Amino acid sequence: MYKVLRDPKKYIEAFLKIKTKESKIIPFTVNEPQEKLYQTVERMRQEGRPVRIVILKARQMGFSTMTEGIIFHGCATRFNRSALIITHKDEATSNLFNMSKLFYEQLPEQIRPMIKASNAKELIFENPTKNQREKKRNPGLKSKIKCTTAGGKGVGRSDTLTYVHASEVAFWPGDIKEILTGLLQAVPDTPDSMVIFESTANGFNEFKKIWDDAVTGESDFVPLFFPWFEMKSYRKPYRGEELTEEEKGIMERFSLEPEQIMWRRWCIKNNCQNDLDMFRQEYPSTPEEAFLATGESVFDTEAVSKRLYYVLENDPVKKRGCFVYDKTVTESQSGPQIVLKNRQWQEQEKGEIVIFREPEDGVPYVIGGDTAGEGSDRFTLQVLDNRTGEQVARLMRKYDEDEYAEQAYCLGMYYNCALISLETNFSTHPIRVLEWLRYPRLYEREVFDTYTGSMRKSFGFHTNGLTRPLVVSGLVTYFREHLHFIHDPETLREALTFIRNDKGRAEAEEGEHDDLLMGLGIALQSRTQQKMEQTQTRRRKKWTRDMWEDYRGASAKEKAYLREKWGDPM
Repeated sequence: MYKVLRDPKKYIEAFLKIKTKESKIIPFTVNEPQEKLYQTVERMRQEGRPVRIVILKARQMGFSTMTEGIIFHGCATRFNRSALIITHKDEATSNLFNMSKLFYEQLPEQIRPMIKASNAKELIFENPTKNQREKKRNPGLKSKIKCTTAGGKGVGRSDTLTYVHASEVAFWPGDIKEILTGLLQAVPDTPDSMVIFESTANGFNEFKKIWDDAVTGESDFVPLFFPWFEMKSYRKPYRGEELTEEEKGIMERFSLEPEQIMWRRWCIKNNCQNDLDMFRQEYPSTPEEAFLATGESVFDTEAVSKRLYYVLENDPVKKRGCFVYDKTVTESQSGPQIVLKNRQWQEQEKGEIVIFREPEDGVPYVIGGDTAGEGSDRFTLQVLDNRTGEQVARLMRKYDEDEYAEQAYCLGMYYNCALISLETNFSTHPIRVLEWLRYPRLYEREVFDTYTGSMRKSFGFHTNGLTRPLVVSGLVTYFREHLHFIHDPETLREALTFIRNDKGRAEAEEGEHDDLLMGLGIALQSRTQQKMEQTQTRRRKKWTRDMWEDYRGASAKEKAYLREKWGDPM
């Protein structure tokens, strides 16, 4: 008995009972998705980590039931535990409270803890006696489970909570972020604590940000996604009906059986009013499918989703990290001179640079970069093999302009002195840093000089009313004809939320990013200033100060000639 009481799953399946849709009381049997959730909880506990999980799910998979079971076990078998269950509406709050109440009522009498009466939706496991001496001698567990509805002010703020279950977070009324912030402040960062957020998707609200932060490692929450086809009960008889091309593609992509496709067809017709987009949101196959863009997508989202699924399953990252170096700065009449010595690659689990293809000798590369500005705080770089346009590396990180330019320098030198083209709309500082670093191959554009009345050369890419449509058009063509050249999941995810607004302007969905896409588009537009063919490996030589001065004052053609004559700089 003791072992069963200490083991949550054994306790749940031995003692807890649930009510079915047919109002029958039956033993709680853990299904496959519930088992995956339980194993994640137990793994985090065994690792000594506070349990922090965010679940993105299809409907009716039983995660609320499993979470309530784990919470009930903790509060009904241990002292001084406090749990808060918070839902999106009063009806759901009543349902979850009644579930916990049924758990208690159906427990065998010998393991049923004392309970104190309460008018609220809460179970208080405490000695109900009014005799203070008796209560002091035998107080009971002094644990409690409270159920409430989101929307009230200060929910959970006055409590110290051991467990929090936030159900259908995406559908909470009011300020979701403010409510969750208050809840999280009430939960101590201890190994025995547990916070589980779960929801189906509801567009691009705060729940999507919680999910994205978990996926990218910006938070300690573990993301768990459960597609509809993980439920064994989601099946209908197959009698040889002809499948559509879309259905055949889904079967092949996710290794499904005809009976599952028949359930999908039935569900779209009967539960989703023949609205395929509604089905994808309510019963998603992938996380990206769950979060639907509200505007007209610029790209073919079905094709992008397929590529994303393929990349996640079959296209592993070569390495991830950043460059480290020793930095020296000297002042001169022409400005600071920066040298990055002892440049080395450093592996990092969450490094800002991801490499998909290592550089090849003699291959020309081009780097496009989008800098932080206009509401974005992210710097990005995209590295392309200029022979084909294939993505070989990318950078995405929040940091200052100097570090961004220095990483761009290192990445460019790593890829055979790649052509670097950085956006200059909001700041020219990264380009100036690359000049101070004496980077040998920068993108040049023509600028009208109002003083001399003539055109002059200027480094960097300027996005304006003339060039932005070209960038977007280039991206549309690239995604249509060369989607297989993209290896980065984050770039593909941005493509899924890149829409045309009411005025027809292509931009990121509100609250989303397009920095990686813009970096890619700039790289594509800059390719003509770089060679397109592989050449024999050129020698490298340490240039003198005079050579650098001659090079900096030369035109693009003269610079190419000097590199051929002197060799690439070391």
